[in-house]
Amino acid sequence: MILLVVLVLVLVALLTQRRWEDKFNRNRWCWYLLAYPAAHVRIRFTWRRLCQTADLCVVRRPRHTLIGRDTYVRGQSLRPIPPRLGAIKATRNGLAVHIKLHPGQTPAEFVAALDAITHAWRMHSVRITSPTRGHLLVVAVVRDPLSTEPGALPQVRTRLLEAVLGRLGDGAAWVIDFRMVPHWLVVGATRSGKSNWLLRLARALASQPVALVGIDCKGGMELGLIRARLSALATDRSQALRVLRGLLQEAKDRMALCQEAAARSIWELPEGERPVSVVVLVDEIAELYLSDGSRETKAETAECASALLRLAQLGAALGIHLVVAAQRFGSELGPGATALRAQLAGRVCHRVSDSASAEMVLGDLSPDAVATALTIQTDDHGMSVTSVDGQWMRARSLLTTRDDARAAALRHVRTTPVLPSVSISLAKGGTE
Repeated sequence: MILLVVLVLVLVALLTQRRWEDKFNRNRWCWYLLAYPAAHVRIRFTWRRLCQTADLCVVRRPRHTLIGRDTYVRGQSLRPIPPRLGAIKATRNGLAVHIKLHPGQTPAEFVAALDAITHAWRMHSVRITSPTRGHLLVVAVVRDPLSTEPGALPQVRTRLLEAVLGRLGDGAAWVIDFRMVPHWLVVGATRSGKSNWLLRLARALASQPVALVGIDCKGGMELGLIRARLSALATDRSQALRVLRGLLQEAKDRMALCQEAAARSIWELPEGERPVSVVVLVDEIAELYLSDGSRETKAETAECASALLRLAQLGAALGIHLVVAAQRFGSELGPGATALRAQLAGRVCHRVSDSASAEMVLGDLSPDAVATALTIQTDDHGMSVTSVDGQWMRARSLLTTRDDARAAALRHVRTTPVLPSVSISLAKGGTE
């Protein structure tokens, strides 16, 4: 018994040293059996001191105050009382803690103390959410799951229009749900992982009954890899304009179908009568907005901008979703770009060349998201900052090689849906 106590004390002493703890954290079983119990004890014993230091305690004042020298003061003492710490559960990459707030406390106070919590708990990162009123869920990650290329992801059951793209900063799978967030903006410099993100998304959706439409005005060099699975592919601005006209006609047909059935969206239609969902992949949207100054190109760019904005405004209810990729997407492309950006609620920011580009994508989320995006280095392939449930998180997409993308497209070529409106518009040159 004495020997066992000595071994436990030695183990606790080793785990208090950061260099030893890092070694234990790299192994999953060492984390569950050794490092997690030490972290559990450390969090319990330092919680009160942490709350006092970070000003997270509540002071209960006595019911009576001192009036004169003979007044008898009754009530509780002025000792600071921290929020109640709930169960500390171990997770695959760290731990999760439930906290019950005192009346009058808000999650913003704890979000402001994130750095203090992260350092006191000796974690890599900490994320705070409020699942219910008066309660907090603190998810701590003991090591950076994005330090290397995402390996095997946990099994995630996806529904229609959901795609697993990689891993989030808290170790969970990165899942894009077009039913929740219908349109996405993806920004990144050259070789930052933007095109790989599009190919990964197309590969994930290839097995689903979803129509994929590609607009790649760089001659189809990127989206041409998955041509076999695309219902339509435009490789220049003239073809893109025809495709957009066909999509607008498709939107009008679906709108008439919903009006006839007294439905507000296609999801209220019976499953047998519901049209197939469409995901439009636009690689390098600047090719659609920039012109050489001639009257013809100006008219084309204006019509492209108007068509994209119209699809973004109506598409969510009609099952037409936009994914727009660009190196930079600001007002320099024209007034239509700013209006379209406001409709793209989903945001993904890879490595960018300047702070203004990150501000365009993530500025409405948080200044911290912009600062984090600017720290992405050249060799951090696939690393990005994205919006998740109204908050921002670091994320990394899985590497999708050219052969993987081409093989996935060929494997599901027989399930490629047909969009008559788009096919007819593209074949006839867009004549009405």
